[in-house]
Amino acid sequence: MRTTAALLLTLLLAGCGVYSFSGASIPDAIRTIAIPPPESAVATPLPTLPDDLARLLTDRFVRQTRLRLNEDADAADVVLEARLAGYSNDPTSVSGDDRATRNRVSITVAVVYRQRGEERPLLDRAFSSFADYDPVAEGLEGEAAAARTALRNVADDVFTAATSNW
Repeated sequence: MRTTAALLLTLLLAGCGVYSFSGASIPDAIRTIAIPPPESAVATPLPTLPDDLARLLTDRFVRQTRLRLNEDADAADVVLEARLAGYSNDPTSVSGDDRATRNRVSITVAVVYRQRGEERPLLDRAFSSFADYDPVAEGLEGEAAAARTALRNVADDVFTAATSNW
């Protein structure tokens, strides 16, 4: 019985040529990805956000799949374009003297994911996430940490949506 179960499991996994243990499902014909530097349509006190987003997306798509990074978007099998579309830092809690005691950093990233030669994008949508921090105790460092957390969550959501869309 164990031998039969092991054989069936082996055959099942062997037949799933587009699945990886990260949960990514990518067709065999897709081998390369281009991730151009993200644009930013927002003003923030954190100028490295576009670079951070590019690093996070590249990390997920290259390290967690078999895809290789191609700097040439015209030659890559798929292209992932991202744009920082929204950034806010708003109080969520105030003290009796009207000072913010908790702030929430919210980030929205618009993404278009295309396969070369295909007219319709595989993915075209916005992803949002947020994280809270204490502006009194943490200041700008707290805002930066909250922004990085929100950006990591967005990158995870983009990765999941793009690699499960096949």
